[in-house]
Amino acid sequence: MLKTFIGGIHPPYNKELTNQKPIEKAILPKKVIIPMGMHIGAPCEPIVKVGDLVKKGQKIGEAKAFVSVPAHASISGKVVAVEPRPWPGGGLIMSVVIESDGKDELYEGIHPPKTLSHLTPDEIKNLIREAGITGLGGAGFPTQVKLSPPPEKGVDIIIVNAAECEPYITADHRLLLERPDDVVLGLEAIMKATGVKKSFIGIENNKLDAVDSIKKALQDKKDIEVVVLATKYPQGGEKQLIKAVTGREVPSGGLPMDVGVIVNNAGTCAAISNVLKTGLPLIERITTVTGSGIKEPKNLLIKIGTPLIDIIGQCGGFKGKPGKVLMGGPMMGLAQSQLEAPTIKGTSGLLVLEKADVKLYEPSPCIRCARCVDACPINLLPTNLAKFAEKNMWVEAESYHAMDCIECGCCSYVCPAHIPLTQHIRIAKSHIISSRKKK
Repeated sequence: MLKTFIGGIHPPYNKELTNQKPIEKAILPKKVIIPMGMHIGAPCEPIVKVGDLVKKGQKIGEAKAFVSVPAHASISGKVVAVEPRPWPGGGLIMSVVIESDGKDELYEGIHPPKTLSHLTPDEIKNLIREAGITGLGGAGFPTQVKLSPPPEKGVDIIIVNAAECEPYITADHRLLLERPDDVVLGLEAIMKATGVKKSFIGIENNKLDAVDSIKKALQDKKDIEVVVLATKYPQGGEKQLIKAVTGREVPSGGLPMDVGVIVNNAGTCAAISNVLKTGLPLIERITTVTGSGIKEPKNLLIKIGTPLIDIIGQCGGFKGKPGKVLMGGPMMGLAQSQLEAPTIKGTSGLLVLEKADVKLYEPSPCIRCARCVDACPINLLPTNLAKFAEKNMWVEAESYHAMDCIECGCCSYVCPAHIPLTQHIRIAKSHIISSRKKK
């Protein structure tokens, strides 16, 4: 029996648009916009100024806090602006804009480090931090922080999240097929950095070719095991993945390390491997560009900071009249209003839907069917939380564990009344966080 979790949904996955498309290297962009905050935690501070010449891999933003990472130039060229610019998360964020010189020259200070066998755990974590590596699954948590749990947490298991449950996106699938050794090397580095002796790689059973690919790369590595998971959304959620793989349940308000587990994305493992092999920081990533509104769906290896409109152009441009552009997938993606915004470290996908495929519904009164309750992978009461949000009852929303919501969208998806439950809960969470900060 395949491992899974309670709740969840089965939306149309639409992965066939790109799951057979090999990774292509995107063309060198004419300019990149590097936000100083592409991760959870404190943004970094620019250390370059307008007119400076920079090279690929050069540090351009310094991290001043523990929960932060530096930023690096993804191309060589001239700094033409250091100012707030639009970014995919909405609003403006301090950014460094670099115009390409067309040379793509590597910064002289970059060279491969010692081999993994000669690196200490602290040296591995420092390499990861200085390379600006964050979680590439979307949340963008600084990886070196995740690999530094307090000793009393007793972490004894590492899980690689290769479920890739979000519809349309196939970036990790192609990574597992084309670069399985990189995923394994990165995982081995994580294990050495944390001292953990047992790891699992979780892959959904709609990617059995990827399962075979990873198993071949593992060979006789007895300390790493592949776990085949049932295809269900959101199987890639941290808490759902931990429950499915280990049977352990992360407590309300808790973190994976509270049950002795660290979870890292497959792309993050590959980024760590790239640092070990080349010394290059995280300046590019695989992004799935797909949807009914794209002429040529692709999996592209893109330079971080490339404007979204340039990525769309490399895939033939729009097909028909675009109705919505999402950074990410249809369930948890962020709608984009400005296509000059850049791709960031967490840009796993860019989904373009034709106008005909974007349906708008008028919500009607809740019929108390409890479908949202059945679908919720966290065992919350979404309809109650949404009602509290509508009535500005933030204390009540917090008491009903609104902060445990992972905003997966399952409740909104199954609601026959078309109530935007997830959006209401997101508003409640925002107010709760604001209230906590004031206190």
